[in-house]
Amino acid sequence: MRPLILLVVLLTISTERSSAQQLPDTTDFFTIEVPRFAEGEGPTVCIDAGHNNFHTLNGRYRAFANILEADGYGVVSRTGALSPATFAGCDVYVISNALHESNANSWPTPNPSAFSREEIAATREWIDGGGGLFLIADHMPFGGAAQELGQALGFAWLNVYANDGNRNFDFFTRAEKTLHSDPITEGLDSIVSFTGSAFALPPDGTPLLSFNDDFQVYFTNRPAVFSADVPRTSARGLHQLGYRSIGHGRVVASGEAAMFSAQLAGPNAYPMGLNNPAAANNIKLLRNLLFWLSK
Repeated sequence: MRPLILLVVLLTISTERSSAQQLPDTTDFFTIEVPRFAEGEGPTVCIDAGHNNFHTLNGRYRAFANILEADGYGVVSRTGALSPATFAGCDVYVISNALHESNANSWPTPNPSAFSREEIAATREWIDGGGGLFLIADHMPFGGAAQELGQALGFAWLNVYANDGNRNFDFFTRAEKTLHSDPITEGLDSIVSFTGSAFALPPDGTPLLSFNDDFQVYFTNRPAVFSADVPRTSARGLHQLGYRSIGHGRVVASGEAAMFSAQLAGPNAYPMGLNNPAAANNIKLLRNLLFWLSK
């Protein structure tokens, strides 16, 4: 088993017992020389904290927020059900690793939707009207929790683990044609993720990170179980990052959350996310995604 997968296994199992296994990195590990906006004058980014989210503004997405604030955005936390009142004042709404209450402390299947039908309808209406949604759903159980919302937005999420078992990280590169050319990825030759989920794009969706035959998806019904009897198949044809426009609004879908966080994982405080040297390009990718969503 590759070292990163072993780390994910240990952290995933321990996460159900204690959130202390993954701590946000709040150090100044990044520099933004030319911010997109003057301090505090950019669009408002709201980060969801109302759906048992594994990543929140005041938790594991503190570095995510720090980068956006350094880029001139206003960043706030939002709780409660998704509704017009919740979306009010938000230019971009970020939902990262939401969970149904039944999975808040236990992750085996079933993994029902984290969102009610009313919330899904309200979200679609807000996007149609010009809102920008950044929907992030990691490996199971998070993919399952996002399936119904993703489907309403055209993304067919798989409640799986997806990774390249031949490398310590999941690399997406231009050379291997797993990192696509796009204004959002301009100037980037590689992106790193840290074991996530996979989804299919709608016909009008644009892929940014796609899988080839080096990647597999694991259809496990328990977190971080990769034993020989777990069904698996090539991930070719599926994606881990993409976007589309809906009405007057925009949606970015990501099948991995740690690539946009900065965590210190395990007893040795292993850097996992934006703070890992291998993921140096991820900061620019995050900035480009938020700028596109906020237009």
